[in-house]
Amino acid sequence: TGNSYRNLIGKGLRCLLDVPHRSGQEVYRNAHHSLGRFFSWSSQPLGEKIPSLLISSVGQPPCHFSAWDIQINRSFHTSPSLQAAPVPLFWIIAKPAQKLFAIILGRSIRNWWKALPPNKRELFKESARKNKWKILLGVSSLGVVFVMFYFTHLEETPITGRARLLVFGKEHFRELSQMEYDMWMEQFKSQMLPETDARYQVVERVVGHLSESNKDVPQVSALKWVIHVVDEPGVNAFVLPNGQVFVFTGLLDAVSDIHQLSFILGHEIAHAVLEHAVKKASLVHFLDFLSLIFLTMIWAICPRDSLAVVGQWIQSKLQEFMFDRPYSRTLEAEADKVGLQFAAKACVDVRASSVFWQQMELAESIQGQPKLPEWLSTHPSHENRAEHLDRLIPEALKIRESCNCPSLSGPDPRLIFKLNVQHLLESSKGQGPPNSTKQDPSKRKPDFPHT
Repeated sequence: TGNSYRNLIGKGLRCLLDVPHRSGQEVYRNAHHSLGRFFSWSSQPLGEKIPSLLISSVGQPPCHFSAWDIQINRSFHTSPSLQAAPVPLFWIIAKPAQKLFAIILGRSIRNWWKALPPNKRELFKESARKNKWKILLGVSSLGVVFVMFYFTHLEETPITGRARLLVFGKEHFRELSQMEYDMWMEQFKSQMLPETDARYQVVERVVGHLSESNKDVPQVSALKWVIHVVDEPGVNAFVLPNGQVFVFTGLLDAVSDIHQLSFILGHEIAHAVLEHAVKKASLVHFLDFLSLIFLTMIWAICPRDSLAVVGQWIQSKLQEFMFDRPYSRTLEAEADKVGLQFAAKACVDVRASSVFWQQMELAESIQGQPKLPEWLSTHPSHENRAEHLDRLIPEALKIRESCNCPSLSGPDPRLIFKLNVQHLLESSKGQGPPNSTKQDPSKRKPDFPHT
């Protein structure tokens, strides 16, 4: 991302990254003759069911999807930062009370031990040594109880067949999902696009096509898909467990074509079908219950409250980075795999799926945003996500072929993207930095060669 990218910015990329501050006609005029062809290819239409579409607002000139029509956030996620459904209500109430009880119990044990005379401490240690096998048996029994609880609450994941832990009842979780749906509707009530808006109709047709093409999956046909398009610049989309689909207009600006949008929505539908919200809440609840034992030990062993607070913080971070976040990344990878299968059965050009994440990676590099290690995130990195999808695409193409979809003609969009990036980087070599000329870079017209 060194001098080549900086030279790119100096030669006209700034005027494209500032799109939200420009008028529609100016954006179309500048983007079409510079990066318009850089991120475009001849995507195949989705057969007769979904023709190639342009996104436009009511009363506004049509506008092609463009990865440069928005400012990309570094922490882009296709799923919301919150889980798709809230944790069960009793857990919300009980969780702080459980932690408080563990802290009080541990602190009481510490104070009791400090108050014991030295001779009684020795007697207690001697008694513990004599009964060490009984103590070990009791601890082992407790461990066996947890293991039995874990394996008796395992179920098979739909479609993938992978074993999953389910602590909460699905019906109660759906009720709480409805509560969260009401919350989102209240929050976005003034930003909802009407059904007559062209952007709403695009999302509606894509979701309808995906659900119709995958109606042989019982979990897909059982849900009633309700579409909501929110006029919000954030690059986001999510689907609640009850089938309510929320898509931000920022995502519609970020995708390059209908195929990328179909894959992203297939990914979000997969989250709902695979019941990832229930799985994540179940695992977190199980780990939190186990951590109460360690929390009690920390407050009992640490000689001072300040050290106990530090120990508690370390324990919570270890749980987060060793279990919670890796599990979230696993769920994202699973949703990518199943979402790609959904898109393949809908006759989508699945090769465009990895290109979307390559575009996001390139956008962040050009903007100079620092790369955070993947282990700090709940989502895989854009680069790893694109590589994972590239490994899955051959299988998805076989699924697409088995569904009697129209054959894909023309070059691979991944190859077109790679060649365009190469060509653009080569054309930027030898060009001076933005401040090497007296001309104001912000007023300079883009001089990228056409591909």
